[in-house]
Amino acid sequence: MNKKAQGLSMNTIIIAAVSLLVLVILATLVLNTGGELFDQTSCTGISGARCDDSGWCGDGYLESGQRGCPEEDPVCCIPI
Repeated sequence: MNKKAQGLSMNTIIIAAVSLLVLVILATLVLNTGGELFDQTSCTGISGARCDDSGWCGDGYLESGQRGCPEEDPVCCIPI
């Protein structure tokens, strides 16, 4: 019996290695910018927003929960 084994070609191995490397680089970039994204969407990152402890934001503002405000100022007031 003369059987030939069928193996992976060198091109397939190289493409898989490069794809894995690109996937690792993309995952690293996404995980590293996640904190910056939270900072930009937190109360202090929104233009004109303020943290308030009164529980009422006033006219022209929308109450949006805590959204990154410290515990002593539990309400984020976002301008409408």
